[in-house]
Amino acid sequence: MRLRLGKEGERLAGKFLKKHGYNLIKQNYKTPMGEIDIIAQDRGTLVFIEVKTRENFEFGQPFEAVNHTKKQKIARVALSYLKRLKETPACRFDVLSICYKNGAPEFELIRDAFEV
Repeated sequence: MRLRLGKEGERLAGKFLKKHGYNLIKQNYKTPMGEIDIIAQDRGTLVFIEVKTRENFEFGQPFEAVNHTKKQKIARVALSYLKRLKETPACRFDVLSICYKNGAPEFELIRDAFEV
């Protein structure tokens, strides 16, 4: 159930981000260190995006699940991605929260959600 919800959230996230001007580069970028849900370009900035999806607010806002440990893991994976590039572009970390309310997804995009 959780895996299905996560996959659906990532699919919805891709559509949402495209609609808001992001150019998707990679979804589910995996390394032995971990995974980044979406890597995209937003007006010349490379963006590493963590997607959190919940069926309700029972356990808080979805973005609250991106704790210090999760941020560090995302940063390590992002660094491994950046090392593959010829030049290091401007980059940032966004978090996209998706929570269902009355059966419909609600989105909250937090740009520049954290620094490393």
